[in-house]
Amino acid sequence: MTEMETDVLVVGGGLGGVAAALAALRAGRRVVLTEEYDWLGGQLTSQAVPPDEHTWVEHFGVTAGYRELRNGIRAFYRRHFPLTERARAWRELNPGAGWVSPLCHEPRVAVAVLEAMLAPYRGGGRLVVLQPYRPVAADTDGDRVTAVQVAHRYGGDEITISAPYVLDATETGELLPLTGTEYVTGFEAESDTGEPGAPAEAQPHNMQAVSVCFAIDHVPGDHTIDRPPNYAFWRDYAPPFWGGNLLGWRSPHPRTLEITERSFTPNPDDDPLAVRADQRRNPGDGNLWTFRRIAARRLFTEGAYESDITLVNWPMIDYFLGPVFDTDDADRHLRGVRELSRCVLYWLQTEAPRPDGGTGFPGLRLRGDVTGSPDGLAQAPYIRESRRIRAERTIVEQDLSIAVRGDKGAVRYPDSVGIGMYRIDLHPSTGGDNYFDVANSPFEIPLGALLPQRVDNLLAAGKNIGTTHITNGCYRLHPVEWNIGEAAGALAAFCLDLGTTPRAVREDPGLLTDFQARLEDQGVELHWPDIVGY
Repeated sequence: MTEMETDVLVVGGGLGGVAAALAALRAGRRVVLTEEYDWLGGQLTSQAVPPDEHTWVEHFGVTAGYRELRNGIRAFYRRHFPLTERARAWRELNPGAGWVSPLCHEPRVAVAVLEAMLAPYRGGGRLVVLQPYRPVAADTDGDRVTAVQVAHRYGGDEITISAPYVLDATETGELLPLTGTEYVTGFEAESDTGEPGAPAEAQPHNMQAVSVCFAIDHVPGDHTIDRPPNYAFWRDYAPPFWGGNLLGWRSPHPRTLEITERSFTPNPDDDPLAVRADQRRNPGDGNLWTFRRIAARRLFTEGAYESDITLVNWPMIDYFLGPVFDTDDADRHLRGVRELSRCVLYWLQTEAPRPDGGTGFPGLRLRGDVTGSPDGLAQAPYIRESRRIRAERTIVEQDLSIAVRGDKGAVRYPDSVGIGMYRIDLHPSTGGDNYFDVANSPFEIPLGALLPQRVDNLLAAGKNIGTTHITNGCYRLHPVEWNIGEAAGALAAFCLDLGTTPRAVREDPGLLTDFQARLEDQGVELHWPDIVGY
């Protein structure tokens, strides 16, 4: 077995993991970063989810590192893509002109920018990226993690990596059971959290839906895939709260739960430069084609794109028949997630109602080249809800919800290590719950949410922080995950520099002030300006 040593081990190469690695590297530390899929970037790349961002993202409310990523994506398009002159001059260039985000783009571009951000440290020898590797075991000594074993996806020798600090940036908190770190899954009981939206009893297997996204365009010809084996089941499946079949244009509106009918018009004759994405004012999901469009053909020179490219992350691909981890049949459900997405595509190509009264869009073409996956779907499932540490500080609904706390402005924590903003947005769950989508205030990320109650040198660096089932719904988005990872990586480096511990940093006012000052020097915003939530 191969053995490695480093200063900071980051397990999981999603947005939180990359941000954590960069923060530690920029502080002068050596880092090993592991990732189980072919692309770094997680939900932005291998999961193919365009970024969900808040109203003020173009001006403030994200870290300097995340802004560097966003600026890099736009610069990549301007440097390498055949944009029209109007598009090139668009300061807030949105390559897909999607309504879900002011920066809808092809996943591979984000991969290129993330790799460029890491490249100097790879070349300098302070960063080792192990890919595709996933954690399979861990060694502990009392309340410390001493080493993690990772295995290559295609077999071969395992690698044991030891480090003073281990950061769990995996999509499902995979290190938590491996290290014996105490954690929570699913829905907590109201008696545990005091949350008005929580059930009377805990429901550990009640988790948010999982999705496997995919990219499509619409071109001449018949591009219909083979009929999936279980297509009849999914075509006829009608969840009790859905208002019809799952495969259809009708579904509950996330905010009102009223049954809403959406449209679908491939390659609409629209002006992409007129799109001003802002989910606070317009959810943008009226026409599903433009909702998460990632390439708007009219922004590029004539003939560069045969068609728009849109990303399918719609209500009908949400899989909520069972959880995909911590159950005996998790693998079956993971297969079911991919199966559902293929059935949705086949339905779109063959049976979906068209505006002209016909059925099916055989010109829809699966773009596996865009998602980098041999089966044409995204490489990785989009898992909204992770295992979550039992943290020094757990963020609860009453911290955030305007319905509970009133219009008191941005949430404040004395140990803030960053900020974020998004509605509490929960998708249908494996326990049979409908959408739960409520307004909340702009919020902060408390340092205590990154710290397990017992384990000393393992830090949460992604969706596995100390949220609840409910508050995970607004802490799981792209810029927040990046900020969490960046804070965790900076904290590990800070503790190594001063010979202290994460718990001591939180408990000692002087250390906390010094650490927060370091974060601010790196461009991490700790508090919101005087604005109110929505």
